[in-house]
Order: sequence, then C-alpha cells, then structure tokens
Amino acid sequence: MSDTAATPEAQTEEAKAPQLSLQRVFLKDISFESPRSPMIFQEEWKPEVGLELNTKSRQVGESVYEIVLEITVTVKNGEETGYLVQVQQGGLFVISGLEDQQLHHALGAFCPATIFPYARENIDAIVVKGSFPALMLAPINFDALYLDSLQKQQAQTTQQ
Repeated sequence: MSDTAATPEAQTEEAKAPQLSLQRVFLKDISFESPRSPMIFQEEWKPEVGLELNTKSRQVGESVYEIVLEITVTVKNGEETGYLVQVQQGGLFVISGLEDQQLHHALGAFCPATIFPYARENIDAIVVKGSFPALMLAPINFDALYLDSLQKQQAQTTQQ
C-alpha cells in the first residue's frame, strides 16, 4: 500500500471521470382497480394484457437526476376490464462527467432499465394482492426503445 497522497492532477482527473450511480429507488405512485370484482372471479380467465410505458427525467440537484418510469397495465378478460395497474417507479441517480449524447442515452435507456425490475415486482405484488394470477412482465429492451425514439424524432425533424 502506498502512503503517498494523490496529486492534484490525479484528483482533477478523478473528478472528471464519468460517474453514474443509483442512489435510491422509490415508489412514487401506485394504483390498482378491479372494476368487475368479485364477478370476474367466477368467469373463465383468458387475459389479454395491454402495456403502456413512458419515462420522465429531470435534474433535481447538482449531478442528481430523478427518473420516473410510468407503466400502465390493462388486463382484459374478453371485452371487460379485469384490472388496471398504474405504477410510477422512481430512481435517483448521480450522473457526472458524461457528454450530452451519453447523458441523454443514460437518462433515456440505462436508468429506466435499472429501475424496471422494481416496477415489475411492484406490479406483480399488487396484482397478486388483488387475488389475480401473478403477472411478471417480460424484460424490456430500453436501448431499442431509446433508438426507436431517436429515429422518430429525426424523421419528424426532417419532415419539418
């Protein structure tokens, strides 16, 4: 082990090094509705799952960003809604030393992918508490969604 202190140049390089770390995961909002219970439990269960997904990000401090993953799951049994779950899963991330494009990618893909398993777990837990079969959402490729979003933005920009 070395007893020498880091030089000022080394400390400056460390401060400039890219940093991305998860500080906290939190549940911002959750809602569960089962408009047809208890009658729905007496019907044959053939669910059709609909999923809506959105992400929001904002800077809340120096190098601190809040990411909120908004997920709405609507499960229908035939024409009738079996249940509806809405979750806003949040995460606080410390992000520094990234270029604009890297920061945008981190906020749009990496951070939502990091907090998605927590949202998925919360959705499954509330569905089971509503007395329905477990609902474990499939993994989502946030990188692909991010790239698709960029391509759509570029297409809109070129059309204008």
